[in-house]
Amino acid sequence: MNFDFKDRQQLLTALALSCVGLWAAESLVLTPLAHTWQSRNTRITNLRTQLREGELLIHREQGIRARWTDMRTNTLPAEVSAAESLVLGAFDGWSRDSRVSIMSIKPQWKRNEDDFMTLECRVDAAGTLSTITRFLYEIEHDALALKVDSVELSSRDNTGSALTLGLQVSGLVLSKEKR
Repeated sequence: MNFDFKDRQQLLTALALSCVGLWAAESLVLTPLAHTWQSRNTRITNLRTQLREGELLIHREQGIRARWTDMRTNTLPAEVSAAESLVLGAFDGWSRDSRVSIMSIKPQWKRNEDDFMTLECRVDAAGTLSTITRFLYEIEHDALALKVDSVELSSRDNTGSALTLGLQVSGLVLSKEKR
């Protein structure tokens, strides 16, 4: 086969245009299509995860609603003095039941939103490991809507038998329309 100069030039031009065309197709069509496909797969995976989580919530709906109803009915009263009285009375009962000596209770009100506020109490108490453990158990298992935010434990003697407890507790107060 004998090619002349003009045929070779046309062949090379056609080959160059084919290469440019393939490069343009790859960079303008195939790469964006691959990115779109990959983002679509990621979105499908996320949607499947959300669907699974939603189905789990639906299966747990009764328990979640019962827990929320229980929490809502056991919140502190909306009146400041009544809520403080209830919490202070509860601490008095827990300290008697567990034989812990309460040294101080410092209540402080925090208004977070229009529909709720919290009563935060700093409690300092003293006792043995078993009495402090019982005291914490009583707080955590009471129906009153209190949450233990932090616990600090320190020894008052060399043997570790006399302990001091620093406790941060918060109680929930819902507005009347949220109850």
